Amino acid sequence: MNITMTNRQGKCLAVQISGQENAPVIVFSNSLGTDKGMWQPQVAAFEQHFKVVTYDTRGHGHSDVIEHTTVQNLAEDVIDILNGLNIEKAHFCGISMGGMTALWLGIHHSARFHSITVANSAAKIWTAEGWNARADAVTENGVADLVKTTHTRWFSEQFDYQHDALAQRTIQSLATTPALGYAESCRALAQADLSNEIQNIHIPTLVIAGAFDPVTTVADGIFMQQQIQNSELAVIDASHLSNIEQPELFNQTLSQFIGSIQ
Repeated sequence: MNITMTNRQGKCLAVQISGQENAPVIVFSNSLGTDKGMWQPQVAAFEQHFKVVTYDTRGHGHSDVIEHTTVQNLAEDVIDILNGLNIEKAHFCGISMGGMTALWLGIHHSARFHSITVANSAAKIWTAEGWNARADAVTENGVADLVKTTHTRWFSEQFDYQHDALAQRTIQSLATTPALGYAESCRALAQADLSNEIQNIHIPTLVIAGAFDPVTTVADGIFMQQQIQNSELAVIDASHLSNIEQPELFNQTLSQFIGSIQ
């Protein structure tokens, strides 16, 4: 079921709900430049035993572009979705930008979550200068130049992304992401550094790192696992979008983690 929900700023968020109505809830949050469709392998795997919620992060997919966005705003959108769906508590899995959202939720809204999974992310991703420069470039020139090289960041050389339908669809989702929506997310990430706060996360946390990820490295994953007391680290032989490159292993890793805390 696809619905449109309104957040606390009065803006629209595109949300998809599938699976079992009265089952435990798991929410998936997409990466920068993608949309909720990137989670197809996870939705298919988890909807048999869970109520699965996916959504387009603001400025992506069919959700509204909202100016002056922060990571706090990204996280509060999740709380607004839970409230709108009358969901008291959920598991949360975010990748890349969605992983940063997961960290913020774990720090500030832990009572609403059974667990968080932080996939291919970091407490601080890249540099403020780099993000702001990219935001300026995308605002001026659009996302076309990014699309040409995105496969080198998202997928490893071992992965035949050209013959993977979901990989191709996900690259296309970058091509159709509104430039302003992408730029606003870049500026949100430029401001975000949770390195000194993640030690305050006390709910069960799974950190997933990609062995070949050039964006958020295994070292980033190790740092988070060391700082977050009740956490564990899994390294998957993949690059940045590990849920697409290694869907079965990603699903198995996430399922075992969630199963251990129910």
